[in-house]
Order: sequence, then C-alpha cells, then structure tokens
Amino acid sequence: MIRAFAIAVLLLFGSQAVAQSVSFPSVPVGTSQAGPEMSGWVSKPPGDGPFPAIILAHSCAGVGRHTDAWAKLLVNWGYLVLAPDSFNPRGTKAVCTTPNVVTPNMRVADIAGALDYLATRPDVVKGKVGIIGHSHGGSTVIRSAQSSFALDKRGLVAGVAYYPGCNPQFDTAIDIPVLLLAGDKDDWTSSDRCRKLVGSLARGDLVEAIYYPEAYHSFDVKAADRTVPGAAGKQHRLVYDTVAAPDAEARTRAFFAKYLR
Repeated sequence: MIRAFAIAVLLLFGSQAVAQSVSFPSVPVGTSQAGPEMSGWVSKPPGDGPFPAIILAHSCAGVGRHTDAWAKLLVNWGYLVLAPDSFNPRGTKAVCTTPNVVTPNMRVADIAGALDYLATRPDVVKGKVGIIGHSHGGSTVIRSAQSSFALDKRGLVAGVAYYPGCNPQFDTAIDIPVLLLAGDKDDWTSSDRCRKLVGSLARGDLVEAIYYPEAYHSFDVKAADRTVPGAAGKQHRLVYDTVAAPDAEARTRAFFAKYLR
C-alpha cells in the first residue's frame, strides 16, 4: 500500500513552502525492476491546492543543495515538488565515479512509484505531472520518457533534461514532450550524443533541444569553476554559465507552463 508520512520539517523556503519527508514504493515497470522503499521530500506552495506537480530527479551526486535550490524555484513557480532519493535506499550516496551502481533505467521504477504516490494526493492536479533532472537525473528523464515504460498512462506529461547522458542506441522512442538543454563544451555528457539521439527519434517533433555553444557540465550551478572525478579516473570541468543558466531557466519555466497549466 502506498503510504506517506510527515517525519519532520526539513527545509524552510522563507514563507513559501516547507518540505516534508515521505515514502513510497519503487514499482516495476517495463525493464526496470522494483527498487527498495523510496524516501523523498515534498514541498509545495502555500494553500491547499491542488497544484500541478513536478518530480525532481537528482544528479549523480544525490540529493543536496542543488536539489534544494531547484525545489525552491519550482515551488515559487507554483508547483508541488517531489524529490525522490534514488541512492540512499540502495545503500549509496553518489554514483559520479560508479555510474553502474544505480542506473537511469533502475531509477525509472522510482519515477513510476513517485507518479503512483502523487496520484493519491488530493493537493495534486490529476494527470498534470512533469519531471526535471540534471546529469544522471537528466538521463533518468530521457529514460522515463520512453514509450516502453508508458509513464504517460500514470500521469507524466512532459520532462526537462539538463545536460543528460544521451543514449542514441536505446532511447529513441520518446513519447512525451521533452526539453533537452546541453552544453557544447560539456566533457562529461556529450552534446554530440544528444544530437545523434534527437536525429534518430521516431517522434522528433516531441523534443526541443537547445545547445549552448560555450556551456560546460553543470552550467546552471552557481559555484566556482572546478574539476571533479568521474568514472574510470576521468576528470570533468564544471562551470556556471551566466548566459546559458538564465536562458535555460526561462525556457524551463515556459515549457512547464505550456504542458502543466
């Protein structure tokens, strides 16, 4: 049985919202087997709603400040936000150097469970759920949009994928609208692979792809330029981009307003 419970007030976004801990099952769907019981956080605007909802899929670094910042932003736009933690229930905190420990395909079961959970909430508009993810979470968005998982039947209507790891071999059956935002200088998740993916889609009209010529990975994260380790000992540059970040944010807001309002 799907259950949710308030454990504690974890985050306070000024007077706008509080985030409370919830739990729900990860459910099998398509080729994605059920994971363990999921934990997550729900934050929402003031009032009883109902609100359109957005699932926030964290990066390979797990739930953290970046997740909190995006949850606050989405709530300020008027959405109820559910941020599932796909890593800690599986016994890990991050997978940036070990990406196969938890894969985007595995996380689709968590997204299916999140959709089923949101469908039980009276403060969520039925059939008006979006998803947004960054990096590993962006790859999860692309995977979740595949027709083989039929998440549209669970209420998923649109997704935004920031600098995802695109897989042209397996992810060509996108069947919901997707906004794809990538940087051409990204040395972690290649924009060329995303171009190849978009060019091979059965429904190319469903994907709006924006490529920022000067942007690196994590171009929306307001932090000092840095280099971090990835898989196989490779190093990757992360840079905040003062042009790409606000443009991508504006496009994200307009995209969700189009499909969730």
